[in-house]
Amino acid sequence: MAEYADGRTESVPVTEPIVFEIMGRDTLEEALVLGDEVLIGQTVLEKLDLLADCANRCLIPNPAHPDQPVSKVK
Repeated sequence: MAEYADGRTESVPVTEPIVFEIMGRDTLEEALVLGDEVLIGQTVLEKLDLLADCANRCLIPNPAHPDQPVSKVK
């Protein structure tokens, strides 16, 4: 089920895992099929350890891990 910002819910299909490769980093993630527009979610960016630089309208590697993504586990 997908819940939209206006509160509507809808049953939508889910894709097989997709490989997202951004800035030489890659991860697998499923996607909801909602139409013809592609939106990258926060979880993809977190898995790739990338940050949104809103002022410059771009993505940047996490300064704490500039060479490769690091996932925190507990």
